[in-house]
Amino acid sequence: MRSFNGERDYSRIIDHPHHQSTTRPHMPMETRAAQFSPFAALTGYDDAVDETARRTIDEVEAETESIVIDDI
Repeated sequence: MRSFNGERDYSRIIDHPHHQSTTRPHMPMETRAAQFSPFAALTGYDDAVDETARRTIDEVEAETESIVIDDI
């Protein structure tokens, strides 16, 4: 529900008590923070990119050496 100035109107629910589970224990702040920490979605992706870059550089260097030797 929106008020006349476009902001949300929470007056119906603002005074309701916060829900606490009766079946699950409260999660500590450290654990809650950990679930939102950054993670590597593509495990091994950085290694694959590094390996591709290394191979490309090796190929370019080999090609450059070949050109220099042919010119001599």
